[in-house]
Amino acid sequence: MCGIAGFAGMDDNELLRSMCNSLTHRGPDEDGYHTGLGIGLAMRRLAIIDLETGSQPISNETRDVWVVFNGEIYNYQELRLDLMQRGHQLATSSDTETIVHLYEDYGVDFVHHLRGMFGIALWDANRRRLILARDRIGEKPLYYAWDGKRLLFGSEIKAILQGIRSRSVNPQAVCDFLAAGYVAGPHTFYGEISRLPPGHMLVWENGAILNVQNALGYPNDGPGGNSQGMMLFFRGKEGADVG
Repeated sequence: MCGIAGFAGMDDNELLRSMCNSLTHRGPDEDGYHTGLGIGLAMRRLAIIDLETGSQPISNETRDVWVVFNGEIYNYQELRLDLMQRGHQLATSSDTETIVHLYEDYGVDFVHHLRGMFGIALWDANRRRLILARDRIGEKPLYYAWDGKRLLFGSEIKAILQGIRSRSVNPQAVCDFLAAGYVAGPHTFYGEISRLPPGHMLVWENGAILNVQNALGYPNDGPGGNSQGMMLFFRGKEGADVG
């Protein structure tokens, strides 16, 4: 278990460290940060794969694409081989590094090449684009808050709360909980904070959220759904050592 956090549309290194520190229990081994104009990425790591060189955030060769990642990519060894055959230079043996190079080749469609469980935050400095993505069935959590100027995200709500002073109750979430015993869909108990649904991707670019879309599909999502992708997902999980 690891934890990621960060923001776009603002600069506040103290807040970034506070968000990261709130997730220490998810990753006791180390922390890591990437900051730039209007962007901050943070990571608390529980080291499982590539103990020596797998620290995050991780970038591409030109250091203009950065990623923090919670989870495990089960097909990363096949992805690494394919990426190297196409000329990419990989500096680590981690599954995380495959994500930035897949993005270089496929753009926002990089998620279609991943089999695993993941919560991903990827920053494209040239396009001023932040991508948040979550695995098909939502094994790894990812939350976000958007106030029209700032986008904050985290593996847990408590990370986002570090940057929100005014908080309100979401009545729909309360109704859902009383009726069903859980909070459904993108809602949380906080009016300012949303859950990124399973299989979804959020794209923020140049100060605005462009879309929040179902990029991977849900299990049993009917005609035109992603049943083939789900079969690949569960096949990839067989025998996997999940941390």
